[in-house]
Amino acid sequence: MIYSLFQLLQDSDVPGARLMDYITFRAGISFTLAMLMALVCGKYIIRRLQKMQVGEVVRNLGLEGQMKKTGTPTMGGVIIILSILVPSLLFGNLSNIYMILMLVATVWMGSIGFLDDYRKLKYHNKDGLKGKYKVIGQVGLGLLVGVTMWLSPSILMSENGSEVRRNISATERVESADGPTAELYTTTDNVVYSHPVKTPQTTIPFVKNNNFNYEWLTGWISDKNAAETLGWIVFVFVVIIVVTAVSNGANLTDGLDGLCAGTSAIIAVALAIMAYLGGHVIYSGYLDIMYIPGSGELVVYAAAFIGALVGFLWYNAFPAQVFMGDTGSLTIGGILAVFAILIRKELLIPLLCLIFFIEDLSVVLQVGYFKFTKRKYGEGRRIFKMTPLHHHFQKAGDGSVKCLVNFPKMPVPESKIVTRFWIVGLLLAALTFVTLKIR
Repeated sequence: MIYSLFQLLQDSDVPGARLMDYITFRAGISFTLAMLMALVCGKYIIRRLQKMQVGEVVRNLGLEGQMKKTGTPTMGGVIIILSILVPSLLFGNLSNIYMILMLVATVWMGSIGFLDDYRKLKYHNKDGLKGKYKVIGQVGLGLLVGVTMWLSPSILMSENGSEVRRNISATERVESADGPTAELYTTTDNVVYSHPVKTPQTTIPFVKNNNFNYEWLTGWISDKNAAETLGWIVFVFVVIIVVTAVSNGANLTDGLDGLCAGTSAIIAVALAIMAYLGGHVIYSGYLDIMYIPGSGELVVYAAAFIGALVGFLWYNAFPAQVFMGDTGSLTIGGILAVFAILIRKELLIPLLCLIFFIEDLSVVLQVGYFKFTKRKYGEGRRIFKMTPLHHHFQKAGDGSVKCLVNFPKMPVPESKIVTRFWIVGLLLAALTFVTLKIR
């Protein structure tokens, strides 16, 4: 809204009227406002939740300090959502398709998480919204995002190519992620920029140009139009899987104070850097990476998202004064998934969000192994002391729980587990960038 107002003032003599043209400026303002909103409004929201007796229902799982968390206000994800939406609406370009999709994803997943938390509190149990309904909501969001990327004429990309990103004349204006925009055209030395095209292409590590086209999977079809359509259908299917997996992974990771928020903030910083570089025609050319016109606007949203998470950590760090609940965790997972998809980095998610996937996988393996051994031996056996994986480190490996993995022998303090997961998240983010240069 403020961005649109400043656009109207550009031709006036109002000082600073053109500052809103610069994404880095708007991103900085969005980050600051989001963090301040989380700090100031968070305190008020926590008090309201306490008065409403919106407390967490905690089951006794034999973990140290666990029962002390009983009654801690939950649904704190509302703080995160509000702190994202307000700066994005104020300083974002609301005509940008990427910004629109991120705002829709935020409200969509936030609504699902809110309903889940509401049912848990209303009926005083841990069941909440039935799993099938959450999955339907996640699939619906994935379908919406995938089909929009397929059909929207505003969502395009350009091939990698540093050889066409040089010798720009002083009189030319090229589309940039950080300033006024114009159409791309031929440079003075007759080197032509690759024109943005509609294609289901994405980024993949360890190959020459870091590009993978889903149409390659359907290249065996002789009809070119049919092959292209089927390639987009495959892309939409992948989008649905990514949204569902990352959203559930973030939900499972939200089990310790500050774990999900801190880990997600690290992932968001990595994605924000990728969005800025991929949305800037000069930087993308210099680094020989995919250029996505208009995607630089996502940096403004990412800044608000990071600011909201950092501000929320003020109250969510150990010992937590508020839990984000499914209102926060499902929303965070959906945001990270959709953001990665929009900047064509969904195939990097398995490494960048490896913590989420390990948490997911630990639960799947534990349940599958338990059922298998129960059928085979008459009693269920375990791989880990407890899942999701972060709880495994909280229990002692003294033989009281029969499992295949008894390490560590002594329980690890909650704050240390969280800090170590953050460190692993930083390492994964660095490795994600490194893999893109190994070709």
